[in-house]
Amino acid sequence: MTDTFEDIRPYTDAEIPGAMRRLTANAAFPMLAAWLFPDRPAEEIRSILLSARTIAEFQQNFMIPCVAAIIQKTTDGVTFSGLEKLDKDKKYLLVSNHRDIVLDAMIITWQMLREGFGTPEITFGANLMQGELPIDFGKSNKMFKVERPSTTASPRVFFAFSQRLSAYIRNSITVKHEHVWIAQRNGRTKDGDDATDQGIIKMFGMSGPDDKIEALAELNIVPIAVSYEWEPCDVLKVLETYESAQRGAYTKKPGEDLNSILTGISQPKGHVHFEICDPIRKEELLALDNFTRSRFNKEVAELLDRRILGGYKLWPTNYLAHDLRFGQSKFRDKYTAEQKQRFKERLQSLSKFDTYDIDVLKDLMLTIYASPVDRVCGITKK
Repeated sequence: MTDTFEDIRPYTDAEIPGAMRRLTANAAFPMLAAWLFPDRPAEEIRSILLSARTIAEFQQNFMIPCVAAIIQKTTDGVTFSGLEKLDKDKKYLLVSNHRDIVLDAMIITWQMLREGFGTPEITFGANLMQGELPIDFGKSNKMFKVERPSTTASPRVFFAFSQRLSAYIRNSITVKHEHVWIAQRNGRTKDGDDATDQGIIKMFGMSGPDDKIEALAELNIVPIAVSYEWEPCDVLKVLETYESAQRGAYTKKPGEDLNSILTGISQPKGHVHFEICDPIRKEELLALDNFTRSRFNKEVAELLDRRILGGYKLWPTNYLAHDLRFGQSKFRDKYTAEQKQRFKERLQSLSKFDTYDIDVLKDLMLTIYASPVDRVCGITKK
């Protein structure tokens, strides 16, 4: 029997009216509507949602204005480059670095819809898709659930989860003819060091032909570089990294995922840039044909890294963090005294966490912003 992926797939058009009724009846809806659209009455927003009969109507009439409102409220502008590299008659597997839980994919969706490319299905961790409100918003917006087995699960369980995810992605692209967005690694980058997990490349190929070249070529992989001037959830990422280092592991607190989503959405992000990099061509994969599968996956992951790092936009925050971290003025022409003072104030805000080693927290913050300079510019770390 063919796997219909009922437990992980997004909603169909037929399920949208019911989802809209649940969304607008939710106790949190008035507050959400007021934050997103302060100049419009909640009843107007409720009417827009209740009139949606398809995913396309939901995205066009609600999600596009929603993302536009977030961009207007929390950024100094979002820029896009490279969409002209894509063919509107093709469907792509969009693989990006991952800095914000929802906005990375949502802004890509926003721009692709505005440019007439159609919107992607979006991977969303099962840990985040909990509760009626997140589920209805997510699945109405073409998000599909990614199950993550326990770290103590057997290799067989890991393999089964990966194989099913691979099959779902391939089915979406080659059968349903949908774009798919996925991060280059499991979870957001917490230290500013974007790197593609070669296990992701292995997963992509699991469901395809035995020929490893064809297995990836038919997915039309497109790397995307996402660059934020001010890192979403930077303080939360610093605290998580600190506790992980101190305790050897990090245990999430109740409600932490939702807090990260809301913080990422509402926190000021400065300028934001998305670079659609050159798609991975079959000829590039053929050049790796003589490698073993393991080496092949590693080489493809490094190819994605080169594309993403090549498209990454460094901001003044990156350059001055590098200078501050290493006690130098190598990049002093890349930022102003005012920008440096603002960054120092951001560092000083960590002092309120007085049960932690503040110097370590500050170094972790600097690392988030400085690491891209090392990767993009090829600077040897000290």
